[in-house]
Amino acid sequence: MTPPPTGRATEAAATAPPVDVAPYAQLHDTVIETLGSEIVTGVLPAGSVVGADELAARLGVSRTVVREATRVLESVNLIRVRRKVGITVLPADAWSPYDPNVIRWRLAGPDRYEHLNALSELRSAVEPLAARLAARQATPEQCGALTAAVIGMSATARAANSEDYLRHDADFHRTLLAASGNPMLHGLRDVVVAVLEGRTAHALMPRVAEPEAVRLHGVVAASIQAGDPEAAETAMLAIVRESSTAVETVRAMETLTNAAQVIGEMARENLSR
Repeated sequence: MTPPPTGRATEAAATAPPVDVAPYAQLHDTVIETLGSEIVTGVLPAGSVVGADELAARLGVSRTVVREATRVLESVNLIRVRRKVGITVLPADAWSPYDPNVIRWRLAGPDRYEHLNALSELRSAVEPLAARLAARQATPEQCGALTAAVIGMSATARAANSEDYLRHDADFHRTLLAASGNPMLHGLRDVVVAVLEGRTAHALMPRVAEPEAVRLHGVVAASIQAGDPEAAETAMLAIVRESSTAVETVRAMETLTNAAQVIGEMARENLSR
């Protein structure tokens, strides 16, 4: 049996700096982010097969980092890993639809607006029901948290595209789903927050919040506190519809801007001939 270290060996062990795992964790996260984004945005299309060695060389990381990153991506059904075959990219209908990372990557991709529409349809089925249930189930603490979130949204409404406004908005919707008392609805909190974060990250929020949207959040909070299920449900449905309409407005403006740029480029080409 090897004796325990003594003397200088003990002193060296005691004074040795702790191993810094942060760089490794950052590499791991970077590989997950890179591959996940490439798959969801179509850079690596469905059916593509790549090897771990190929990915390690391209990304400049070890096979261990690639192996652990692919385990994460396999857990949300973006890929399938098989020995002697490699890493196969799965089709979109296999991906885990409620995973926050998958949602975030899809909102950064070319089908952003189509996915936002699908998420809005989900929210219109989930959040009004949560508001109705919360009017019966919410605790005094949850009622207070909803009111505090609305106050925060009002205070930051002139910077609705900021992280501060997003934080208060996310707090409101997390609390709402928790206050429903239904664990299945509460389990969708990360999905709803991912939608809110995606709107902010991709410049789909106005600089100044729509006053009606903030007012409706206040109506939901007040209706829940008053124990009025119908009023809470109606106001929450109006919030989801307003959000969907706002995104469609941004989409229409983006389409017009892109069309104007194309027309301008064509006009310049004609003038240069």
